Amino acid sequence: MITGKQLKAAIIHAAILITNQRRSVDELNVYPVPDGDTGTNMSMTISAAKRELELLPDDATVSEVADVTASSMLRGARGNSGVITSLLFRGFSKGLAGLTTAENSDFANALELGVAGAYKAVMKPTEGTILTVSRMAANKAQELAKADLDAVTFWQGVLDEANAVLKQTTEMLPALKKANVVDAGGQGFCIIIGGMLDSFRGEPLPEEASSETKAAAPDPKLDFNAAVAQYDEEINFTYCTEYIIEKNDASVDGAKLRAYLETIGDCVVVVEDDEIIKVHVHTDAPGMALTKALEFGHFINEPKPKIENMRIQHAGKVKEAKIVKQQDFVPVEPTKDFGFVAVAAGGGLERTFLDLGVDQVVKGGQTMNPSTDDILKAIHATPARTVFVLPNNKNIIMAAEQAINLANRNVIVLQTRTIPQGIAAMLAYDESVDANENRTQMTKAFERVSSGSITFAARDSELDGQKIKKNEVLALDNGKLAFTEKDVNKAAYKLTKKMVKGDSSYVTVIYGADVTEDKAQMLYDQLCMKFKDKIEITLLHGGQPVYYYLISVE
Repeated sequence: MITGKQLKAAIIHAAILITNQRRSVDELNVYPVPDGDTGTNMSMTISAAKRELELLPDDATVSEVADVTASSMLRGARGNSGVITSLLFRGFSKGLAGLTTAENSDFANALELGVAGAYKAVMKPTEGTILTVSRMAANKAQELAKADLDAVTFWQGVLDEANAVLKQTTEMLPALKKANVVDAGGQGFCIIIGGMLDSFRGEPLPEEASSETKAAAPDPKLDFNAAVAQYDEEINFTYCTEYIIEKNDASVDGAKLRAYLETIGDCVVVVEDDEIIKVHVHTDAPGMALTKALEFGHFINEPKPKIENMRIQHAGKVKEAKIVKQQDFVPVEPTKDFGFVAVAAGGGLERTFLDLGVDQVVKGGQTMNPSTDDILKAIHATPARTVFVLPNNKNIIMAAEQAINLANRNVIVLQTRTIPQGIAAMLAYDESVDANENRTQMTKAFERVSSGSITFAARDSELDGQKIKKNEVLALDNGKLAFTEKDVNKAAYKLTKKMVKGDSSYVTVIYGADVTEDKAQMLYDQLCMKFKDKIEITLLHGGQPVYYYLISVE
């Protein structure tokens, strides 16, 4: 028999454990791209319940604990894995409804209800995932519930079955087998069940891991970036000037260069090793700062010296702040028929969606999936009787769909899986037709879009027999690895050529936060020369993280 106090402690224990191990789960991502966030999503989802449970008195019943858990996880659900986890615990709420304490048979029924709800929510359930692991664990729970077992033995049996099935997932899905990993969601489920079991055994709460910190390193680049960050908001001089020089010889003293720079500017950062000197200075005389450097060494080719007008940058940040404030969503009453909520990350993309008529932009995307509650707040801040939601990421669709039944107005979730699809959907909106017709037209529009992306490998791996090295440039064609490259622009050019078909008319290239305007312009010019007047090429600044380029072909 399990009491409410014991169940509360078990879920808190599980939340801490999955949070501490989230990185190892993230790294099970099939593709070695830097968007593996299954563990992070699951930990953030159950942590939403942890915060509420810590406020619940210890004399709460099993039913009350399960209700609080289900409600908070539903609103805090992030990503597909987080939504499925929340649905499994919603089954707990249903199966333990009205109970003061719970027997093994009650938990077996609760697990079964949770699995049924999770399968129902997934349009095309795939075996070899968290769904399979949880379903087989629930089946085992029903079998174990028939025996006269204590709670610890019961949950140990459930966990053993879950772990056994987890190992089999590698063989169930070809993608997992090729990557030689188990399913990330299934692994997270096993960690959660394991955490609950540890608590039922009476083990103390695990210590919560501290936030990851960067280790000190002698690398001038690391020290330089950390030092420069403190000056981001100071504008006493106009030009932010940065460069790297290779020393004439090892005896060159960077301190003398620093002393000079401090006479013509402020916010001086000079970092050196035996071979190079890296400089950051705010000055009204960038030419003098560059000329003086030649007394100490010579400029390297890459990266080139950089001079930026900070006053212009500041004006841009003020404009950006207006977008940031939109995250403080304030509920409003509907005053128009249709409104729009879009999910996007990157100032350029956020502005693009606002310019296209989107009412509210929820910050998010790969590695930073917004919760159901984030999306719900944006919906309620949209002054419309019907709100269209554009998730723009396959891992956000389920979280968005959970908001449908929670909203106080009609919500239509368009299943846009990429940013280019979201843009295409907005361009197809017609204010003269009704909601159903718009749903049809906008869906047809985004389904015609072929989406590509250029990113980098987050780890060494092997995929489809191809060895991939960490930091190698990856080209993804509609989510699948097309090829690897060394150069970002070369990869983008090759991928665009591959994606363009005989009937293609439009290509949109969106460059991210790690691509300079000059580099993006070079790619644009190259594509214009390749396709001449046959295809219309558009270049947009998205400012998105993770992806160097997002490419849309229609």
